[in-house]
Amino acid sequence: MRLRGNLLLMTAAFIWGTTFVAQQVGMDSLGPFSYAAARYFLGFLALLIIWYGYRRQRVEAKRAGTYFTGWRAGVGAGCIMFVASSLQQVAMQYTTAGKTAFITCLYIIFVPIFSVLLKKTLRIENWLGAILALTGLYFLCMKEDMALAYGDMLVLISSFFWTAHIMFIGRFASCVDAIEMSTMQIFICFAGSAIVALGVEEFTWAGACAEAFPIFYAGVMSGGIAFTLQIIGQKYAEPAHAAIIMSLESVFGAFSSWILLGEVMQPIELFGCILMILGMVVTQLGGFLPGSRAT
Repeated sequence: MRLRGNLLLMTAAFIWGTTFVAQQVGMDSLGPFSYAAARYFLGFLALLIIWYGYRRQRVEAKRAGTYFTGWRAGVGAGCIMFVASSLQQVAMQYTTAGKTAFITCLYIIFVPIFSVLLKKTLRIENWLGAILALTGLYFLCMKEDMALAYGDMLVLISSFFWTAHIMFIGRFASCVDAIEMSTMQIFICFAGSAIVALGVEEFTWAGACAEAFPIFYAGVMSGGIAFTLQIIGQKYAEPAHAAIIMSLESVFGAFSSWILLGEVMQPIELFGCILMILGMVVTQLGGFLPGSRAT
């Protein structure tokens, strides 16, 4: 079952990584919230189909007394995800898909640090990983005037909300209906994006048709399928393994943006990416090595 969970999370990470390209391209003809509303609407429809397909399993779970609705938990997950994804989508107007992928994955550093709020103990590898990752962030994003670029700053803020989203999912994924939870969270993201888009952007059907494939890929594959794989995968995978695997979206994102968008990082930026990857791995060593010292 752990192997199954790891494979599901790996697939989700690949989809998320390649979705950064779709998010970048999708704003060629649409505003960030119009694009988000369109992608999440398709994701919601895809999840409704999946939800209907699992109706027999829910009936059996109800008979066995093991069914617990995921709609209410999905509202909380959706609100957090809406803020995280909105910040990320807006940020991509000002930064590259590759940088966005790496900065977003700082959640792997923040999750153990924020776990202190749940009275969990930080280990020495958590501190070392954080230092490596933040040093890498400096080389990846800092400009000559020692300021963090606007787009990179928005992505950094979004990573805090992705951290909260992962912790929220980890809290409820194993005790509620995962498909209902995923369906509701995507609906919340669609509704929130649509409301903002109607207020501040001009939506055109011509623009939506021009970005049909990026909308489809980000909506159905990422918004519908990948987030469901995350919820199901986190049921079976060890937390440390799950965090490492999901953080691979940064590598998939950078590689796909290089192949599909022609984005090229400077040597100093690549060095920053390497440090961030090392930090992501080191911070999870406690999940693999017994007897790690706590600080």
